[in-house]
Amino acid sequence: MAEADPGVEAHYFEDGGAVPNNPALPLLVYRQVSGLGLGDMATAIEARFGQNGWGKGWRNGIYPFHHFHSNAHEVLGIAGGRAKVRFGGAGGVSLELLAGDVVVIPAGVGHKREEGSGDLLVIGAYPPGQDPDLVKEGDGDGRALRDSIRGVPVPATDPVLGAGGPLVKIWREAEGG
Repeated sequence: MAEADPGVEAHYFEDGGAVPNNPALPLLVYRQVSGLGLGDMATAIEARFGQNGWGKGWRNGIYPFHHFHSNAHEVLGIAGGRAKVRFGGAGGVSLELLAGDVVVIPAGVGHKREEGSGDLLVIGAYPPGQDPDLVKEGDGDGRALRDSIRGVPVPATDPVLGAGGPLVKIWREAEGG
């Protein structure tokens, strides 16, 4: 883990074999995002993601098995409860996430709910033009999946802080741009 920007954690994952991850782009964790605790947090998270161009949103939980998206980045906002989530496959890291936390998951990075409170509510969304697939650990053609992951463009906006947010800066620098 490295400090990406004040208040943002960056976690880099090497290729995990059955879970390819995304060695070029770090997973970003925003702890206790300001402005989400007023009123209905789920609605506030959806509004924040939407105003920053991230859509195709959903409300649910996090699958209890390792999976990833080879053709889309994903943002998860914890709107209620808490969860312990493993990122990066079996050799990755487990993070405790609380209501008000947001995680941006690069295409290819595995994620799996290890524990969750009964009131867990997660809001998910994707950058414009990205329609996620669902790949379970070890499924699919490894080479084709890795090619797909490398081809997913860096979004123009950070889902939490917009065009000037840390995702844009960190991911563009990570890609060498």
